[in-house]
Parts: sequence; C-alpha cells; structure tokens
Amino acid sequence: MTIPMSTFAENLSYGDLPEPLLQVLRCSFLDTMGVAAIGSTTELSDLARKGALAVFGTGNAGGARILMDGRTLSPAGAAMAGAFMVDSIDAHDGSSPNKGHAGSAIFPALLAVADAMRANGTPITGRDFATWVAVAYEISYRSGQVQHATCADYHTSGAWTAVGVAAACARMLGCDGEAIRHAAGIGEYHGPRSQMMRCIDFPTMLRDGVGWGAPTGVTAAYLAFEGFTGAPALTCEGQDAKPFWADLGDTWFTVRDTHYKPYPCCRWAHPSLDAVQVLMTDNNLTHDRVKAVNIKTFHNATRLAGHEPQSLDDFTYAIAFPVATMIVRGQVGVNELTPETLQDPDILRISRATRLIDDPHLTKISEGKRWAQVTIVDMDGKEHIDTPRTPRGDTDLPLSDAEISTKFHNFADPVLGQERADSIEKLSAEFDTLDADGFAKLMGLCLAAP
Repeated sequence: MTIPMSTFAENLSYGDLPEPLLQVLRCSFLDTMGVAAIGSTTELSDLARKGALAVFGTGNAGGARILMDGRTLSPAGAAMAGAFMVDSIDAHDGSSPNKGHAGSAIFPALLAVADAMRANGTPITGRDFATWVAVAYEISYRSGQVQHATCADYHTSGAWTAVGVAAACARMLGCDGEAIRHAAGIGEYHGPRSQMMRCIDFPTMLRDGVGWGAPTGVTAAYLAFEGFTGAPALTCEGQDAKPFWADLGDTWFTVRDTHYKPYPCCRWAHPSLDAVQVLMTDNNLTHDRVKAVNIKTFHNATRLAGHEPQSLDDFTYAIAFPVATMIVRGQVGVNELTPETLQDPDILRISRATRLIDDPHLTKISEGKRWAQVTIVDMDGKEHIDTPRTPRGDTDLPLSDAEISTKFHNFADPVLGQERADSIEKLSAEFDTLDADGFAKLMGLCLAAP
C-alpha cells in the first residue's frame, strides 16, 4: 500500500532511518558545509547576502543566522542567502536522475528554521534534524523525478527542492499531515520554474534556482502553519506522480541517487575531467605535448562549451576550459577558481583546441547517468583514446571517506581555519547522535562568520 507523502512526512521517526541513509546525510552535511565555507568568499554570495539583508528582516518567526555569516534575518531570508552561498560554488551533492541538487537548498533552509526555533526556546537534537533532512531529501528527489517526467521544459533544482523543503519545514513547525500537504502544494505552486538550459547557454549568477527554491519552501511552511491552503502538490499526488511514490518508505531514492563531486564545476564536465586525468597519467603526457582534445558526450553537455570563460559563472558551466585546466595543472580545485586562471595562456590554448561532439548514443544512455568519451591528440598526431565513462562520485563509483574529507578541508580550512573545520568534520560525522547542546554547538560552528 502506497503511503501518502503527507503521512510519510508527518510520521517518519529517527528509528525509521536505515544506516545507509544516515551515512548519506552525514556525508552531505559535511560536504555542504565545505562548499558553503568557500562559497562565502564569492561575489555571488556577497551580493545575495546584501540583497537578503535589504529585504528580509526578522519577524514573529524569530531570527535565523545566515550560514557562515552570523548576521540575523528571517528564516526565509537566511535560507535564501545560504542557498545562494552554497550554489555559488558548483561542488555540492547532486542526483543525476534529478538533473540537479538537493543539499544546496535543504541544509541552508532547514538550518535557518532550526536556528529560529532554537532562538525561540525549542531544543533541537541531532535525531530531530536528521529526521527532517531525510524528509526533505526524499520528497525533493521524488518530486523532482515526477517533474522531469511530466514537464516539457528542464527546470532547475529550485523547482522541486521547494516542495521537499516546504514539507520538511512544515513538519519542523509541528504541522499535521493535512497542513504538510498544503505546504508542499504552496511550495510547488510558487517554486521557481526557472529554465536550466537558459543558465547553461547564458551563464550568470542565477545558477540552479535554489536561491529561490529554499526560501519558497520555508515561506510555504510558515503559511501552511498559519492555515494557508495550497494542496495538492501535483508532483506528489497527481495521477502521473503515482509510479514515483509507490515504494515510499520502502526504497530510499536519497541512498540510491545521491552523488558527490570531486571538482567545483558542472557535473556534466566530470566524466571528461576524469578521462583526461587518466589519459595524461597513463601516457606520460605533459600539456605542451597536447595538440587537441575531442570530447564525445550527450547533447545538453555540448551546450556547455565554455572555451574562453570570462567569469566564475562561465567557468562553472563549461567543459572545454575545465578540461584544459586539468590537462595543464593536473587538478581542478579551489586554486583554479581565480581570475588569473581564466587568463592562463596554456589553458586557453588547449581550451580553444577542444571540440565537443554531440554523440547520439551517449545522449541516449545518459538518462540518469552522465557519459563522455575523450580523445587527446598529441603533437605527433597520435590519438590517445579513453573508453566511454561516467563520473566518479556516483553510487557505483563512490568517492572514499578520505576523498570527501580532503575536499572538505581544501574548501573549509583557508576560510574557517583548521581548528574550526576539524570541529565541524567531527560533529558532522555524528550529528544525528548529538543532544540539543551538541547540535546547538554544531549549528553555531556552521552559522558563525569566518
């Protein structure tokens, strides 16, 4: 028997969360905080916080601190500023079947509501927070897959994370199942149905829509708590949605579909980045020996292109330039997210000599996966051909705990300092077991200014 979304959200308990799910939530907590730390240094994040501070003052809900900032706004304002912050560095967790990202909206939103609740005297334990995050992820993923299956346009993650955030935040506020239904419906109705391919074709600070998906979900929850109606959410209850919800409570899309990124750029570039790293190493190539690069990949990925990016946004939604960066520097990390990198003559030479090829077969099999095949042509005209591959970090090619930890510290240590980063890592690894005082400490570490 299918469990209604609202029943699932209202009644899920910590004891219902299997260990593999808890492992994902712990990993995503740490991974997202690392991205937030480096994201707090970006121009995009700074501008978003200025905008949020201008229009989202505190109200009756109580004050919520902005992620990695410490200043206080309404929960919706803190959610907006935090989501833009995480989204400003494209290195957060994702889901290939959903063509997008959940954690970048969920953690800023739920931490904001939790902080407002704490400020109003409600103690929050790690068990509480883990349960709410599990609700948000699972409903977001299922809502997103319905949306992709039923909508002609390719909408950003903000559209479907608004639904999951709304349901989870309504649960946080103590709403019953009927009010949770209305929260999800309000979140879906007002969620940002922003066109992802517009931001692929014209990269800007709009990114993946979570900057509005997160506060939309938070606002929907508070409206539903006051009695505002908006049910049903068609991605949760519509006739076309049924196949995606039939095993709710038995199967966890969150465990099956969550991936992690080793590189801070669009996931569609990652199989090519993995490929050139292997080809360069296995063939003892140096960048001065590379004449050209040919990348066969799926159709939408060819629209990334990005041979001469002029900004961090251009770099994020590119393949040619990040691939050339990997060839020249052997890595694509925080040190590559600089204006100087964009002007590197060695990288630009190879980027301009990189060709993206729309491959019908790879397009066909890239539904739910991301495929690419790379050929490097050396100065003698010899072709070094990699096998078609999908990116590391998917559940079938997972990053190790050590790789996740290294990524976190590479992002967080320069901003927060090693001592604070170490504390976040330790507490994130056990956040669901923390009592109210312990979880308040973890929130403080994540929400205070660097």
